[in-house]
Amino acid sequence: MTAESDSGVRRFLACCGIALLIIVADQATKWAIVEWVPLYGKVPINSFLNLSHQRNPGAAFSFLADQSGWQRWFFVVLASAVSVFIVGWLWRIRLEGPLLLAAGLSLVLGGAIGNLIDRAALGYVTDFIQIWFGSWPFPSFNVADSAISVGAALLLLDALFFNKKGSEP
Repeated sequence: MTAESDSGVRRFLACCGIALLIIVADQATKWAIVEWVPLYGKVPINSFLNLSHQRNPGAAFSFLADQSGWQRWFFVVLASAVSVFIVGWLWRIRLEGPLLLAAGLSLVLGGAIGNLIDRAALGYVTDFIQIWFGSWPFPSFNVADSAISVGAALLLLDALFFNKKGSEP
């Protein structure tokens, strides 16, 4: 193995490590919420933040949550396909891809797998972070959702402002 390819493998493994940290943090926080906060219960943190145990059988903002159950397997297949695609993309850019792109992909990968675990095992995703804007609650979310959002923002920044070499899937 050459020094360059060895460096590429280390970078790929670092990206996978970031994704794994997100998965562990996501699953640990969801476990804690399920154990210590009753379903639909709230733990106020301050005037704009609650911990609130919610179940979301849909996608972001409870999209398709009111469907008959087909959406569970649709999202399992979709998240699985996206995860495989991202792993392949991370492998492809391991030698020369932009770091911002790799970081964004790693966060999206970790978040996608974190929610995939819930959806496949339980049929829903556990959400628990609830932010209030005055009297209006923002939809509840979790660590995986946060990682996906930050990862998507990094991908957007990379696409708009930084080197595009190696960023094509």
